[in-house]
Amino acid sequence: MKYFTTYLSTAPVLATITLVAIAVLLSYFVYFVPDRLFFPA
Repeated sequence: MKYFTTYLSTAPVLATITLVAIAVLLSYFVYFVPDRLFFPA
């Protein structure tokens, strides 16, 4: 049970970090990839 409560306390932090990482990757993809695809240098 001790590990379960530890997981419950750290899960929101891990979820937040994961969501932030996904948001950063998505914004990077949206901003930079279309330029590469549609307007090649």
